[in-house]
Amino acid sequence: MNGETAWAVYETRLRRVSAHIHAHLDEELDMDCLADIACMSSYHWHRIYRAIYGETAAATVKRLRLHRAAGDIVGTDLTVLEIAKRSGYPNVQSFNRIFKAVYGMPPARYRREGSHKLFETHRGKASHMFDVQIRTISDTSLVGVPHQGSYMQIGKAFEQLFGTLYARGQARPDMRMIGIYLDAPDLVAEDRLRSVACVSADASAPAAAPLERRAIQGGEYAVLRHKGPYAEMHMAYKWLYAEWLPKSGRQLRDALMFEEYLNNPRDVAPSELLTDIHLPLA
Repeated sequence: MNGETAWAVYETRLRRVSAHIHAHLDEELDMDCLADIACMSSYHWHRIYRAIYGETAAATVKRLRLHRAAGDIVGTDLTVLEIAKRSGYPNVQSFNRIFKAVYGMPPARYRREGSHKLFETHRGKASHMFDVQIRTISDTSLVGVPHQGSYMQIGKAFEQLFGTLYARGQARPDMRMIGIYLDAPDLVAEDRLRSVACVSADASAPAAAPLERRAIQGGEYAVLRHKGPYAEMHMAYKWLYAEWLPKSGRQLRDALMFEEYLNNPRDVAPSELLTDIHLPLA
C-alpha cells in the first residue's frame, strides 16, 4: 500500500467512525463495535484513534454527550431527568455527579447560575461588563469542512477536518481553529443552518474533498473573548448585538462573523474554554 492509498484508507475509516458516534449519541456505543466499523482490530484501532484525536473514543463519546447536555440545560425546558436519559445515564444521580465533575456544578444549579447568566440583561443592563477590543486583522486563508445543522453540532465537522488533515499529513501545530457561521439562527431552521469548521492554511495548501477553501476578510473587528462552555455563547452574541453595538456608535460591515477557538475541549474543562467572537465593523 503506497502512502497516498494509506492516507485515503485511514481518512475514510476515521470519517466513518466519527459519523457513527455523532449519529448514535442517544444509544449505547460499544467500543469494539467502533473498531468493527473502522474495519480494524480493537487492539490497533483504539491506539490509532487516540494518537490522532488525542483522547480515547470513550472520552469522545462522554465529552460530546455532556456538551449536548449543557446545550439542552441552557437552551431548552427539558427536565434534568430527561436530559440524563438522553445522555445515556442510568439515573439522575450518576448524571449529576459526572456533569458536576466536568462543569463545576450540578445540572440544576448550572441552569440557574452558569456563566451564561452573566450575559442576561435586567432593565436594559447586563449584570457584568465585558471587555470588547477593536482589532484590525489581515485577510486570512483557511481550509475547512462544511456542516449543515445545529451550530452546537459543528464539532462533527471539526472531527472530520482534523482526521482528514492528520491522515494526509497536513496538520501543523500552528494552525488556528476557526468556525464560520453563515446563517442567523433566528431566521433559518436549525436543520438548514450552514457553518464551516476551519483551520488557517496557506493559500496554496491542498484542499481536495471533503476540504474546501475559505477566507476571512481583513479589516476591523469587535472582538469579545468568551470564557466558558460553547453551549453558552449564544448569550454572548445577544449581548453584543443588543447592548454593545448600539452603545458603541459603530456600524456593521457586510462580512461574516467568525469564532476563533484558543484552546481545545479535549485539553481543558468546559469552564476554561476561550473563544474570541469577531464582529465585522465598517
